[in-house]
Amino acid sequence: MEYTNYPPKISLAAARVNAGFLQEVAALKLHVDVATLRSWEKGKTSPPYDKFMEICKLYKYPADFIFCGKRSL
Repeated sequence: MEYTNYPPKISLAAARVNAGFLQEVAALKLHVDVATLRSWEKGKTSPPYDKFMEICKLYKYPADFIFCGKRSL
């Protein structure tokens, strides 16, 4: 059996919750509207690359292990 030290792949919403942010607070820190963040989390739209990298930094989770719904980066 092989074990790795990789974090699990999680959704954008799960990354936010694990980081301890409410949508309203995360949106404020990311300088986006709550509706925009909600749309990203539901997979209706995808965040631009630069904003996605900000999200990863804010949530302290590696970009390779966060998926953004159907339109994943």
